[in-house]
Amino acid sequence: MSTRARYDFDTVIDRRGTWCVQWDGVADRFGVDGLLPFTISDMDFETAPEVLAALRARLDHGVLGYTTWQQDDFRSAIAHWYATRYGADADTGRLVYGPSVLSQLSQLLQMWTAEGEGVVVHTPTYDGFRKAVTGLGRELRGVPVGDREALERELARPDAKVLVLCSPHNPTGRVWTEDELRETAALARHHGVAVISDEIHADFVHDGYRHVPWTRIGGDGAGGDGRWAVITSGSKSFNFPALTGSYGFIGDPAERAEFLRRMETAEGLASPAVLSLTAHIAAYREGAAWLDAARAYVAGNLELIAERLNGAFPELAWEPPQAGYLAWIDLRPLGVGCAGGVDDEALQRVLIEREKVAIMPGGVYGAPGFLRLNAGCPRSKVEAGVEALVRGLGAVR
Repeated sequence: MSTRARYDFDTVIDRRGTWCVQWDGVADRFGVDGLLPFTISDMDFETAPEVLAALRARLDHGVLGYTTWQQDDFRSAIAHWYATRYGADADTGRLVYGPSVLSQLSQLLQMWTAEGEGVVVHTPTYDGFRKAVTGLGRELRGVPVGDREALERELARPDAKVLVLCSPHNPTGRVWTEDELRETAALARHHGVAVISDEIHADFVHDGYRHVPWTRIGGDGAGGDGRWAVITSGSKSFNFPALTGSYGFIGDPAERAEFLRRMETAEGLASPAVLSLTAHIAAYREGAAWLDAARAYVAGNLELIAERLNGAFPELAWEPPQAGYLAWIDLRPLGVGCAGGVDDEALQRVLIEREKVAIMPGGVYGAPGFLRLNAGCPRSKVEAGVEALVRGLGAVR
C-alpha cells in the first residue's frame, strides 16, 4: 500500500458550527455568510492520525495541570525533525517557546527595536507581519521579493533595525536558496540589522525545492551582529493551529535569556499548552509519512488549478508555488488591478454575490491584481473554487 493510500484527504469534513474562522467567520471579512471559503491558512484535513492518537492518550490521563516545555521529549523531537527533515543540527540549547509565531515576533520586535524605527519585510507581505509591526509603532518598510538592490537600500538606512524574513515566503510560496539566504545574512551583518526568520511554512516545501533553516545560516556567524532568531511551529503543516504553541531558536545566549524572562514574567507565559507539546512531539516523531502524503495531495490540487486556469486563460501562464498550499495568482495579465482594467472590488463582488466563494484579495497583502486561494482541502472543493473563479473572471472581463 502506498503512503498516500494510508490517508484520506478526499472526504469532506463539515467544519461549520465548530467556531471555525475560515467557515464560521467568513462574514467577518467578506460581509456575507454561507460562502465557500478559500481564505485563512489552515487546512480542511484532519491532522495526522498519529497526532490524534497521542492527543487522545494524553486526555485519557485526565490531569491537565501546569506543564513545562523545557523537557527532553520536546527538545529531542525537534532535534529529530531537523535532522531527518533538513539534515540540520538543531541546537536545542538555543530553544525558546511562545504561544504563537506572531507573539514571538512581537516580543522580539520589542526587544530589538524602538518606536519609529524601521522593520524591513518582503512584499507582498503577510498581513500578520504588517499588523504586528505597525501595531507596535514601528515603521514597516517593504522590498519586492527578489529585489536585492532594494533590500540593501532599506537595510542600509540608519534606523533599520530588523529584517523579518518569511522562509518560505507567504503569500508567494517562494523558497529561498541557500545562496540567497547567505547573501541576505551578509547584508544584514554588514548593516547591523537583526534577522527574524519565520519558518512556519518550511515543512510544506514541494518536490524539487529545499528549505534551508536559518539556524544553519545564523549558526555560521552570519546572523547580523549576533542578533538572529527563528520562529516556527508544527501547527501549520500538521494542521493543529487551534492548539496554539510555537517554538524558535535565538542565537545569542543573553538575548535568549532576555526573551525567556519577558515571556515568563512580563507576559506571564511560564506554562505552555500541554496538548500543543503532545501534538508537536507526535508529529515530529511519527507524522512524516502523513505530511508527505498531504503535501503530495496538495501538489495535485495546485496542478489542477494551473490546468484549469491556464486552459481558460492561457495568458496567465500560472505556475504552482514552490511551497505551501496557498495559490498566489497574478491576474494582471487579464487586466485585473490595472489602470483601465477591472478593479479588485468588482471581481470580489462577482465572486461573492454571484459565485458565492470567498477568496483572499491581493490587496490584503499589498498586491492589487492578485488572489490568494487556499488549496489545502479536498479536491472536490478545489474544483468548485477554481470553476467559480474561472466563471467570475469571464464575467468581469
